[in-house]
Amino acid sequence: MIPIRDENPTRSVPWVTIALIAANVGVFVYENSLDPRALESFWYTWSTVPARLLADPFSPAGIATVFTSMFMHAGWVHLIGNMLYLWIFGNNIEDRLGPVRFILFYLVAGIVGASAQIVTAPSSTIPMLGASAAIAGVLGGYLLLYPGASIVTIIPVFFFIEVARVPAYLVIGFWFVLQLGSGLASLGTAATTGGTAWFAHIGGFVAGLILALPARHSAKRRRPRRYR
Repeated sequence: MIPIRDENPTRSVPWVTIALIAANVGVFVYENSLDPRALESFWYTWSTVPARLLADPFSPAGIATVFTSMFMHAGWVHLIGNMLYLWIFGNNIEDRLGPVRFILFYLVAGIVGASAQIVTAPSSTIPMLGASAAIAGVLGGYLLLYPGASIVTIIPVFFFIEVARVPAYLVIGFWFVLQLGSGLASLGTAATTGGTAWFAHIGGFVAGLILALPARHSAKRRRPRRYR
């Protein structure tokens, strides 16, 4: 299932979401301006490398890569997929939390996701980059706050493509089951092979669920009352 938009209107312009997308696109454009050798060096310098970070966990330069790696992508498909999910689901989370709390939510989810991947592959020397962990947190928050929202989704059926409105809990639930299954299958190989950092997605998603709890509880307390 590939979501293309949601039918969940917002009350304000999602400036932080727009700024995050612009920052990711800007960094990617810069990456594409580099020659292959310089790009490889750029990735290794500014990505999160688990073994390097754990070798000197209190190094300011090492800690900084946890943040800088959130704005780097390995290719057009990687970038477009992440930015599509961020735009569809991020604007509603920003609308609910407000811009300041949303950027903190986004960054913390990304940090937790990166930490989860580091724990599962502490000896890995493969650079880890991408906004996926932070965006997974956005998906977790959306699932908690808007489980019944209608998501317009592309569904491939054999040789045909269907476009349907699907509840958010099915779209995001399917996505999470895929991440969990792939993550469990990758255990023991993440330190030696590249590919997707599945546990970064899982960790970010769980962080998003937890971080969105206060917003859900505050919404319940603000239910309209009936007066005489």
